[in-house]
Amino acid sequence: MTNKLGLGKIASTIHPYPTQAEAIRKLGDQYNRTRLTPLVKSMFHKWLAWTR
Repeated sequence: MTNKLGLGKIASTIHPYPTQAEAIRKLGDQYNRTRLTPLVKSMFHKWLAWTR
């Protein structure tokens, strides 16, 4: 926060302690999912289903 980094930058950082880093990444992912509107969430779901 003090360096004004976004969650994406923090999530993509390689941490020396994978278990702690994984927990931080998952928390960031959970927070980002709450920011999705239903329309955007539906669009992502359809796009991911199409690309699989």
